[in-house]
Amino acid sequence: MLGFGFFSISITWSLYNAFVPFFLEKYVHSVALISFLMTIDNYFALFLQPWIGNRSDRTTSRFGRRMPYLMIGMPFAAVLTMLIPFHTGLFTLLLFMMLMNLAMSLYRSPTVALMPDITPEEQRTKANGLINFMGGFGSILAFGVGSILYKSNPALPFIVAGLITLLCLFIVSRFIKENRDGVNVQMKLPSEAATATATKPSRISFRSQLDRTTVFLLAAIFFWFVAYQGVETLFTLYGKHHLGLSEQAASFSLTFFSLAFVLFAIPSGWLGGRFGKKKMIIIGVCGLMTIFALVGFAKDLLLLRGLLLLGGVFWACININSYPYVVATGTEESIGTRTGMYYLVSSLAAISSPPLLGLMIDIFDYSILFYVAAISMAVALVCLFLMKGSKQVTNSIHSPGA
Repeated sequence: MLGFGFFSISITWSLYNAFVPFFLEKYVHSVALISFLMTIDNYFALFLQPWIGNRSDRTTSRFGRRMPYLMIGMPFAAVLTMLIPFHTGLFTLLLFMMLMNLAMSLYRSPTVALMPDITPEEQRTKANGLINFMGGFGSILAFGVGSILYKSNPALPFIVAGLITLLCLFIVSRFIKENRDGVNVQMKLPSEAATATATKPSRISFRSQLDRTTVFLLAAIFFWFVAYQGVETLFTLYGKHHLGLSEQAASFSLTFFSLAFVLFAIPSGWLGGRFGKKKMIIIGVCGLMTIFALVGFAKDLLLLRGLLLLGGVFWACININSYPYVVATGTEESIGTRTGMYYLVSSLAAISSPPLLGLMIDIFDYSILFYVAAISMAVALVCLFLMKGSKQVTNSIHSPGA
């Protein structure tokens, strides 16, 4: 049921990254500036998501710790998503973009943090695989069906995405009850009889979470998201201007990446639990680094889509295991805080990556895109190896899979 929350987030972000650049292209003629405008929303995420994740650790309500944020953010995000294609100029387009992403920032971290709240630690890589399977399916709809709807009417995919978000909110809030489904007794809300004597959980310091393992893990996350975010945001323009593809063909090509991610999401979670999260992440980083380097040489559409298909497999190895690994390096009480840290570094990457890669494209040409992405993945790999010799996750309360 929680997978429907990820489904709505994924379909909205995928549509946003695939089609909003085409709206901006009508008013802005610099790739670097388009890329910068696409990242304005992440400044909200940069400050809001860590704070909201930390605050949700200390929230007490009859709906739970995380659910109130979903109940507020998702309806606003749905309405604003539907408004984006009805902009009347650059100002209203940017206004709708920023407000939509502000609403998304309100519930993204709590939605993600809800997974470990209701899942035992030894099952979290499998659970993350399952809910990302749902999220990946959302991306397939966004790139596949969304491209067809966009060709018919540019407003249609955004309207459908908004309605899906409202439906997903109903499903998640109806079938998930935090006080009933939480796996940590100490995390559960106090009963009505004990409410009067219950105390609010103490605040968790961000600084207290930054041991060597966490610092280098967050650094690795930053660099692989620099590669991924830049490629995802600029790929449709890359396909259109460098490979000569139509807008529909360029966005549809991303479906192959998402399809492979979906198909390998659950197996990747199982493999992470069986052989270790870090090992699977390293395999994924090495593989995706190689794929990005090879895409730069791909001129044939069939070869390009084949490489994207394989790239989705390696991205699943990284993405499915990274968040559970971040959570596993902390305590159960800090789940929301560490979720916020995870999104802090990914938001930093989303802010810096598209403008940087867009500037590189302006200076050189579109062929530079995937080579820079490959270099960023290589830096992420170095960060992972620098974690060697640091505090072992398995020394804490967590399973050997950590």
